[in-house]
Amino acid sequence: MAQHLSAERQARKALKHRVRNRAYMAKMKTAIRRVRESKEKEKAATALKKAFKLLDQLSAKGIIHSNHAANKKSSLTKFVDSLK
Repeated sequence: MAQHLSAERQARKALKHRVRNRAYMAKMKTAIRRVRESKEKEKAATALKKAFKLLDQLSAKGIIHSNHAANKKSSLTKFVDSLK
């Protein structure tokens, strides 16, 4: 358990951030799943646009690393381009 007042405060903040980050990660996984489950190129392209925006927001907030976002965007783009 935290011994100092500042450590207790940081522990409370960490719990709040953990809950928030888990919600964002779930939202990211859902956006990626929507792109991958799309069978038509038009639907996949619209889902891809939304996923791009979300990945950019998460990397800007520091929830995911910018390289992680770039890798996800690249793989999703390759997937959408492979659709007919």
